[in-house]
Amino acid sequence: MALGTFTVAAEEDNSQKAKEKSVERIAVVGTRSAPRSVDDSPVPIDLIGAEELERSGNTDMLELVKGTVPSLNVHTNPISDAASLVRPANLRGLSADSTLILVNGKRRHRSSVIALLGGGINDGAQGPDISVIPSAALKQIEVLRDGAAAQYGSDAIAGVMNFVLKDDSEGGSLTVRHGSYYEGDGDTTEINGNIGMELSRDGFANLSFQYKNADATNRSVQRPDAQSMIDAGNTNVSELAQIWGSPEINDDITIFGNFGLDLGKGREAYMFGNYSERSVRGGFYFRNPQLRGGVFSNDGGETLLIADLDGLNNGVECPTVNITTDNVLDQADYGLIADPNTPVGQNCFAFNEMVPGGFTPNFGGTVIDTAITMGTRGEITDTLSYDISGSVGRNESSYVIYNTVNASLGPDTPRDFSPGQHIQLEKFLNIDLVKELDVGLYSPLIIAGGYEYHQETFEVIAGDVESFTAGPLTDQGFGIGSNGFPGFKPSAAGEFSRQNYALYVDIEAQYTDRFLMGYALRYEDYSTFGDTTNYKVTAQFDVTDDFSLRGSISSGFRAPTVGQANYANVQTNLDGGVLVDSALLPPSNPVATQLGATELTPEESQSVAFGAVWTIDEFHFTLDYYNIEVTDRVSQSAKYNLSETDKAKLKADGVPNVDSIQQVSFFTNDFDTTTEGLDFIANYSTDLLDGSSVFSLAYNWNETTVDEYTAVTGDGKVSRLENDLPNHRATFTWAQNWDDFNMFTRVNYFGEFQGVHVDWVGSPEEPGTEINADAEVTVDVELTYHATEDLSVSVGAQNIFDVYPSELAFEEQTGSPNNSWGGKYYETSPFGFNGGFYYLKATYKF
Repeated sequence: MALGTFTVAAEEDNSQKAKEKSVERIAVVGTRSAPRSVDDSPVPIDLIGAEELERSGNTDMLELVKGTVPSLNVHTNPISDAASLVRPANLRGLSADSTLILVNGKRRHRSSVIALLGGGINDGAQGPDISVIPSAALKQIEVLRDGAAAQYGSDAIAGVMNFVLKDDSEGGSLTVRHGSYYEGDGDTTEINGNIGMELSRDGFANLSFQYKNADATNRSVQRPDAQSMIDAGNTNVSELAQIWGSPEINDDITIFGNFGLDLGKGREAYMFGNYSERSVRGGFYFRNPQLRGGVFSNDGGETLLIADLDGLNNGVECPTVNITTDNVLDQADYGLIADPNTPVGQNCFAFNEMVPGGFTPNFGGTVIDTAITMGTRGEITDTLSYDISGSVGRNESSYVIYNTVNASLGPDTPRDFSPGQHIQLEKFLNIDLVKELDVGLYSPLIIAGGYEYHQETFEVIAGDVESFTAGPLTDQGFGIGSNGFPGFKPSAAGEFSRQNYALYVDIEAQYTDRFLMGYALRYEDYSTFGDTTNYKVTAQFDVTDDFSLRGSISSGFRAPTVGQANYANVQTNLDGGVLVDSALLPPSNPVATQLGATELTPEESQSVAFGAVWTIDEFHFTLDYYNIEVTDRVSQSAKYNLSETDKAKLKADGVPNVDSIQQVSFFTNDFDTTTEGLDFIANYSTDLLDGSSVFSLAYNWNETTVDEYTAVTGDGKVSRLENDLPNHRATFTWAQNWDDFNMFTRVNYFGEFQGVHVDWVGSPEEPGTEINADAEVTVDVELTYHATEDLSVSVGAQNIFDVYPSELAFEEQTGSPNNSWGGKYYETSPFGFNGGFYYLKATYKF
């Protein structure tokens, strides 16, 4: 069912209180003043208005919502493969694809990016790309903090986020914003605007745009191995061989349109959609010129990997070069093969001749996101309403890896590659009906019912030939494909589709002026794994005019995505501090099956929640407890070391670069979790300091326990699921308004969390990089001066006191020197690792 498309008025002879309690059937759509949580809903809903979005001082939609909803966590993702292109977010500690995203109440399509390095919690997640939605386009954001699969279908285990677009038919705004981190990097410039126009006399056309560029950041120190080579005289090694920081974002443009036309007789037509595009480029792991397997050495740095260009046992033979120093370039035996004037030098090749200081690939790509929804809604009779709509959404990720090699091609290798594309295409058809029945209750009984059809296609497009081809040096031990991200072979390309349809019924009954209950039942049938039926029951009881109790109980599910069921890839990651190539295999692959993989099935959930809403004079409080049990959760398995037999099977199956692959993993339903938590929200309004003030406190306690798992999941994954996110988060805001000035201050509290670096979590017998990182407090401030009625200028700072997370210091745990991989801070920090950011902003409204 579409969210919030119909409002049902109370009967004229009902009391004013009953009229005020008329609610939109699933969530409120439309402007609602403070408090943020909707009182008349039996489940908690946060409303984030356009004004709050404007003064938050951020340009990324994920960060905007995180700053307001403490139960939402978003990580900065350095060196995270495709997760650098589309950042995953976690509501109530569940994976990014456990939160349903809607725009104007209609289901949003997924991103084409599968987060293979998703920080444990999001490993393998494939959720929508929220960052394409510009704040300038929004009237408000609604965050339903409750399981809602019985109303909306798959993905709503943690809750629902609905982005409501502006629908003004006049006026507009233009904003220019520029900022930089205190460190002097990450310069960000953004221009956004919105304009409302009449669409004939009976309609509106509201258009919004955003254009943004952001430089990369750098929070790194030199790697010890790189410094050792520099100290030994290798001047070709970069001063910072490996960069940990936020990626560079170029030409990030998005255009949103929202259109409506009154057709008369209580009917209207509507259409909305977007075009968005951005290019991202981020860091990757350093390839040590004396250690990296498949390129420089295949025996851990004992001997140099040398190519015999005229073939083994043919013509000039190549000598063995034992690596005996930290600078092999100065060794006489290396000099023999590096000399182009001798037969040995002309026939024998080492990649040290091409990249004598090693190399550090950059990974990135271009994301193009488009969507359009068209529909009509209105009244058939005074008591029967309809909403019929169709939607198409498409997300395309074209990957690029720079400054690397296909080692099997030897000296003929390109340095930049296009390893392929992913495309996610989704189509929806919705038919929703809402009927009012007078059955003698306090107000009419509301019965909603409907049908939804959904088609989902995940497409893999092969990369350029050089990114996957096995060159002439393959049989000499040189790695195949673009190092770090081998291209998708034609045998792995193709389209993978499924269809599903759903039928639902949703009832709300206002039994008395104080007692409301809701009932929902949804049946859904998938072409791949079968059907599922889910329910939800909600209730709210007004104990007094100022105090009410509410609660819900529901079942839910999340269908594994088509991408998760069919995707294959080779990625580079660290295992126990060692750089290895790891293959992700479809669960149907024979090697994956041998290791325990089975066909993916839906995740299933049971949720219970209850809470209270209380108003005392100018104080407003909400308190809600939730408990979410999820069984058969889908995630990426632990990584298994390959045997020679396994490699032979992979070669037969067409997997690239098999000889250099050390590990494999696959998607699996392999663990059960229980997530429980508490949300507390308090608001207070008063006159203060010759102006008006609004104070808000939002607190979330969230804790996830892995109830059952097997070796397929692994102890490290369990630790990350349970400990990476802080159990306690809170925000306190103070909004102060005067005639010519506004001030907005937000204090953010982040509780203790598990600090992890390079995805290395150990065990009691062999600890990794994990620590119990300290709790921190950050402060955001913005001051706005209204120069005229239309023009305002703002200056502000996020993390104004320049707070950083715990610094890396894990020599005692791992036995390795501090900062072995060049980082300065634990990458799992819930508030990032870039420090303070200041900005200047000007807004013109007309």
